[in-house]
Amino acid sequence: MRKSLLIVFACLAAGCVQQSVQQAYDNQENTIAKFVEAHKEWTPTYNGGSVRLTVTEGTSEETLEKGGVVSFYYAGYFLSGTSVSAANLFTTNDRVIAEASSWSVDDESIFEIETIELGTDPLLVGLENGLLGVRSGEECLILFSGKYAYGKKIAGIIPAKSALVYHIKVESITN
Repeated sequence: MRKSLLIVFACLAAGCVQQSVQQAYDNQENTIAKFVEAHKEWTPTYNGGSVRLTVTEGTSEETLEKGGVVSFYYAGYFLSGTSVSAANLFTTNDRVIAEASSWSVDDESIFEIETIELGTDPLLVGLENGLLGVRSGEECLILFSGKYAYGKKIAGIIPAKSALVYHIKVESITN
């Protein structure tokens, strides 16, 4: 009897943890929706759990497709409220953003443009879904919940279950 009760409690606890994780992701989705609402001047595109807010339209007719190659500068932030701030920056290859955030800019190698093949190179699901459809010359923000980022894992300084925002400046695409 005692063993059965322990198993029941363990199952209930596991269910509570799962519900807690789902609740965190739901809360993040609500925060993302508020972020989008606060930035009506930007055009939203929704794809597979990601929201891309186009800040500056691209200059090409061609859009990035799965298997295409994209070259871009980026800055990654934890999502906190309806704004993106230097306090939440965790990565960048954009010298201007690094300098504005008081990061050291002595190591030139970190400011090289990123080039990836969409669907082939390893990338967070949320970032990959957000990049799908970008154009050369486009500047955008890509937002997604922790469900499409690192999930329940801690990744360096990124806490588990964190919603992320990537500021992307697309240099070029080829399909």
